[in-house]
Amino acid sequence: MKSTLYDRIRTLRVIPVVTLPKLDQAIPLAESLMAAGLPCAEITFRTEAAAKAIHAIAKRHPKMLLGAGTVLSKNDADRAIDAGAQFIVSPGSNPHVIDHCISRNVPIFPGVATPTEVELALSHGIGVLKFFPAGAMGGVTMLKALAGPFPNVWFIPTGGIDEKNLGEYLAIPKVLACGGSWMVKQEWLNDGDFDRVRETAAQAVSLASKTA
Repeated sequence: MKSTLYDRIRTLRVIPVVTLPKLDQAIPLAESLMAAGLPCAEITFRTEAAAKAIHAIAKRHPKMLLGAGTVLSKNDADRAIDAGAQFIVSPGSNPHVIDHCISRNVPIFPGVATPTEVELALSHGIGVLKFFPAGAMGGVTMLKALAGPFPNVWFIPTGGIDEKNLGEYLAIPKVLACGGSWMVKQEWLNDGDFDRVRETAAQAVSLASKTA
């Protein structure tokens, strides 16, 4: 299961990171991303709607790749997994959350920003890591330096990535995919402007295809 998941993410190359204020935005969001050729979303656990949104999308569009982001506790992880999340993303490397996801046989991409955090994740058998916050931690230059000593690690940089620098990150050999919220801006969700989501996500797909 894990290899198939990683293969799908490697093929997509981009993961929309979404904070959904309202449940009724979930299905239009999913359908906009699918129409853009990007059937994937990381729904962050920053709102009460997160778990229900994952459940609603998974039920309506079971082929869509769904993850849960900003998972800070074992309870959050359980809520996400039970709702239908296929992978978990956390901003840091909490060993309790990592081990809990492993025990439930669900991939987790813990956040790292230093060599020590990479080694912590590796000690738990995790080889796909979220580099976060990418822009604030030195961007492409830092990620290249961090990847050097760890040739068996794959990274998903997130934070400060948009259409202007997406290609630079994806050009790094050990980048599995990039996460980003620029494709699903809060004002677009608030205004119900899902056409804008579709157009921006399609642009991201096009940019990513040039570095495949």
